[in-house]
Amino acid sequence: MSTLFRCAALIYTLLAVELLFLLTAAPGLALLLLLDRSASNVPLFALCAVPLAPAASAAVYAFRRRKSDLADLRPLLDFMRGYRLNVVAVLRIWLPALGLLAVLGVSLTHRGAAGIPAWWSALLVALGAAVVLWSVNAVVIASLFVFRTADIAKLAAYFLARRPGVALGTAGILLTAGAITVLASEAVALLPASLLIAGLVLVSRPMCAEIEERFLA
Repeated sequence: MSTLFRCAALIYTLLAVELLFLLTAAPGLALLLLLDRSASNVPLFALCAVPLAPAASAAVYAFRRRKSDLADLRPLLDFMRGYRLNVVAVLRIWLPALGLLAVLGVSLTHRGAAGIPAWWSALLVALGAAVVLWSVNAVVIASLFVFRTADIAKLAAYFLARRPGVALGTAGILLTAGAITVLASEAVALLPASLLIAGLVLVSRPMCAEIEERFLA
């Protein structure tokens, strides 16, 4: 019976967080669904992504505080508290990262007109991937810990090398979301958002545990 209760609690939390994520990210998502997959829209894609990080941060916070007791579930309160506490810290990390990704995206989608050689394009792709993985680390850290922005940035970069398993797990989750988007649509990719974020919390556990042990002790 306890296993059944834990499963019910998890499903309830996933559904509640999914709904809250969609509601808080709705301004950007609504515009995103209206845009064509055109290279000229890369800056607009970045603009649409602005609300995603605070919403994902709140979801990370809610999942980290999740309990298995059906009588003690508060995903709404945890989500909204996480959003309120972390929105400023997350945007301080997320906005510069989005700006850089937008520049890289425009450069790659217009590489012919700009005369960018293939080897340079490969470097830009590698840099973009590193920025994405770094920003995910930074959002998770900002969601669960209170550090200065500069320290969050340093820790996010440090753990890319220190915990490659976390980076690989994050890359797998992002590739899954990307594959769903390419094969179906952005709308379909949003349906398992809470499940993907819960997976992110799971793969980030070694990083979070080391932060608690080494930097908060």
